[in-house]
Amino acid sequence: MTKLQEINFDGIIGPSHNYAGLSLGNIASSNNAGDASYPREAALQGIAKMRHNIDLGLVQGFFMPLDRPNMAWLGSLGTKLTEAEPHIRAAAYSASSMWAANAATISPAPDSADGRCHMTVANLQTMPHRSHEWPGTLAQLRLAFGDQDHFAVHQPIPSPFGDEGAANHMRLCGSHGEAGVEIFIYGKSGGRFPARQHIEASKAVARKHGLQDDRVIFAQQSDKAIAAGAFHNDVVAVANEQVLFAHEDAFENREEFYAEVRSKFPEAEIITVPADKVSLADAITSYLFNAQLVTLPEDSGMALILPTEAKETEAVWSYLQELVEGNGAIRKLCPVDVRQSMANGGGPACLRLRVVADPNAVDQRFMATPAKLDAMAEIVEQNWPKTIMPEQLANANLLENVQKARKKLLQVCTLTELES
Repeated sequence: MTKLQEINFDGIIGPSHNYAGLSLGNIASSNNAGDASYPREAALQGIAKMRHNIDLGLVQGFFMPLDRPNMAWLGSLGTKLTEAEPHIRAAAYSASSMWAANAATISPAPDSADGRCHMTVANLQTMPHRSHEWPGTLAQLRLAFGDQDHFAVHQPIPSPFGDEGAANHMRLCGSHGEAGVEIFIYGKSGGRFPARQHIEASKAVARKHGLQDDRVIFAQQSDKAIAAGAFHNDVVAVANEQVLFAHEDAFENREEFYAEVRSKFPEAEIITVPADKVSLADAITSYLFNAQLVTLPEDSGMALILPTEAKETEAVWSYLQELVEGNGAIRKLCPVDVRQSMANGGGPACLRLRVVADPNAVDQRFMATPAKLDAMAEIVEQNWPKTIMPEQLANANLLENVQKARKKLLQVCTLTELES
């Protein structure tokens, strides 16, 4: 019998990583717009996080950066890199595919009608700089998960229904390999920031994946959370196996939602962080909930893989210390340094896509080992730009360097099919 395991696939941070402030509603992205970025440091931080997870005994995979700048997208807008307006040029260069949580929504095989793991690529249509990611993501997912006996990879939900992938999706189950209840979180438009996940898209994904109605929940993210800068649900809530860990202000109709959770999954352990202990502002600044909540091997309980910003935020760290001392499901706190990603609005959970599958069914070129990570780190050290200012995006030398750097990474990972 095949062994289904949770595999975290992290996006390698691409050589064009820069701070252009393109993401409306993402407070960190807006606050750091125009600053110098450090692509080399960013990618090495991401690789170090993957190495840390392997050391914890977790199964780890990775995705390649997409081809940037996206010349075809610029052409579809009737312009060229040298002629494009600065914000259009920055959107073409965007390295935001690094946040693999937005790559797709995943329904493991035990949940689906045909017993295969289903994946629907996110259209990301709300933000221009992300809206052109899906063709490259689709090609990569179909390569990594090409075994059609185990996987079904679907094209995105059509516009105008916005879908942002796994960042607005959670799953509760007894263990990863058992059938679970899938939770789709949507927003409603209004207020100063757009709601990026539409309920129509969430329902379409559930239908495409063949999910049973009595094992699916659709819940609204709170307007308050969106207005505060929680542009995705994973900024205010995270789930793993039987545990749902969420801020008090995460959901619009919290008690009704919790009642439905308990009705459909009675084993649920709901941990609600009170606003009087951790404010919504502190939760968003620290990315407390944008942690990887993972099950450790050998019955060692669960761990939160947190950004170091959580440890540096007094109220957050004080609450977390109390939480783990309570001897509940969450037993271990693991701060990791992903500051370059954080400065553009993405924590540890943003950088990874969770896939429950038999690791042997995955194209092994996408599975991480310490030796592979060492080889990738060497390519990054030698080829990723040390720093990028937004005005450098018009520089022909940067264009050449970014494209050569990505090509060398594809070569060392023997994934040259993805060169264009």
